[in-house]
Amino acid sequence: MESKAGPSCRLVFCLLIAAAVLRPGLGWYTVNSAYGDTIIMPCRLDVPQNLMFGKWKYEKPDGSPVFIAFRSSTKKSVQYDDVPEYRDRLSLSENYTLSISNARISDEKRFVCMLVTEDNVFEAPTIVKVFKQPSKPEIVSQAPFLETEQLKKLGDCISKDSYPDGNITWYRNGKVLQPLEGVVVLIFKKQMDPVTQLYTMTSSLEYKATKADIQMPFTCSVTYYGPSGQKTLQSEQVIFDIYYPTEQVTIQVLPSKNAIKEGDNITLKCLGNGNPPPEEFLFYLPGQPEGIRSSNTYTLTDVRRNATGDYRCSLIDKKSMIASTAVTVHYLDLSLNPSGEVTKQIGDALPVSCTISASRNATVVWMKDNIRLRSSPSFSSLHYQDAGNYVCETALQEVEGLKKRESLTLIVEGKPQIKMTKKTDPSGLSKTIICHVEGFPKPAIQWTITGSGSVINQTEESPYINGRYYSKIIISPEENVTLTCTAENQLERTVNSLNVSANENREKVNDQAKLIVGIVVGLLLAALVAGVVYWLYMKKSKTASKHVNKDLGNLEENKKLEENNHKTEA
Repeated sequence: MESKAGPSCRLVFCLLIAAAVLRPGLGWYTVNSAYGDTIIMPCRLDVPQNLMFGKWKYEKPDGSPVFIAFRSSTKKSVQYDDVPEYRDRLSLSENYTLSISNARISDEKRFVCMLVTEDNVFEAPTIVKVFKQPSKPEIVSQAPFLETEQLKKLGDCISKDSYPDGNITWYRNGKVLQPLEGVVVLIFKKQMDPVTQLYTMTSSLEYKATKADIQMPFTCSVTYYGPSGQKTLQSEQVIFDIYYPTEQVTIQVLPSKNAIKEGDNITLKCLGNGNPPPEEFLFYLPGQPEGIRSSNTYTLTDVRRNATGDYRCSLIDKKSMIASTAVTVHYLDLSLNPSGEVTKQIGDALPVSCTISASRNATVVWMKDNIRLRSSPSFSSLHYQDAGNYVCETALQEVEGLKKRESLTLIVEGKPQIKMTKKTDPSGLSKTIICHVEGFPKPAIQWTITGSGSVINQTEESPYINGRYYSKIIISPEENVTLTCTAENQLERTVNSLNVSANENREKVNDQAKLIVGIVVGLLLAALVAGVVYWLYMKKSKTASKHVNKDLGNLEENKKLEENNHKTEA
């Protein structure tokens, strides 16, 4: 260049060096860029007509210049200086706008656009600011639980890769947590990566929890600056398990203590309202001053009525915190006297009692042969119909399954008793003889004819009901006879006889039969005569009708004929 330009070129170079060191140029101009984006810096100078070339430089912290790009106004060629950190990252346009790709934190410098003429150098400085959005804050190193009245580290809120560094804020249920001695302790620190020059911010929170913090969400946020101003990123919320001591103990009885009966199993369950709940308790049984150490449940099997009483439980390490409940073991006793199978004689007296003993009022029901009785049975004089299967049943309505029942099978026995009756048929042709028998067990009945000893087998018997039934026969004796009815059961054999006279109206019955036959024959003959007369009448009527047809004009004769016909009919 020196050989071609001569002294004038040397003058320009000197002016350029002097301008780089001494000339302040235009006022400050700032370009904000996001980390990794392309930085675009316009020259901000009007291009003079006698422009020789344009050039970009940046200034080191000590103020010394570093030239990075050159463009000739005549040759339209672009040259980039060999600066390692900007190699393959620069682009200079025809209007001298400089672009730097893949913005880095180290690009935060003061860049200067220089336009050079033969007699002057014009400068326009630009300040570059680079911003990096941090990562979304995250709560790490979380405490597994918090305890009331204890200052404990809750966790760390961390946000990485920020430029410039940001601030971290903690929130409880959406409200900012401010430092408070002994309750809220915040420790903030930041670290810069020496390679990337990016910041990592960490804020540790120590917190004294209360029961009011149960189910309360904790969050944190990071506030940072970007190309367009201040922004905030919020973390996900975290809910911590709050541990607190037991303040009250309760005791439960399973099944429901209103339905416990003898033979049941009882499970006592003790509960504390702390978190976590106590795992062991002391159980106190009725009449036992010393507690039984157990888990939160204690089971009694096959309880009896003497298990009724107060049951208590308490904490192992705090016996004064105690709970109690009253338990009633319901019972039901039934005594039936007499019971089982009882045999009595008819007419005897039989007192019956059903005695109930229960933990509360019980209902009593009497049944006889599966039919409910209105009242309890009482027998001052037994009858056959009193026999049967009696059941006394009692129950406690409020206690499911608590029922008792006892049965009495009453048998009423009696020797056979006989009563014979006789009834004559209205026609007088037959007689009905009935043998009424009562007794238990059921007597067997036999009919015989006294004298001949003949057994009568053709009998008719009624059903055996309440110890009674009858046997009857129908006879037509031609002579006087004596009938014997014998009734026999396991207790005794009883005999009764009845005299039956012959039929006195047999001859009268024969005469009446003959008279009836004569009347029937006479009626038949009368009917025959009436038929002959009717036949003759019909024959004469046909003959008269023929004469009338021959002489229709003789009215007088017709009338006479009619009169004759009427007379004949009469």
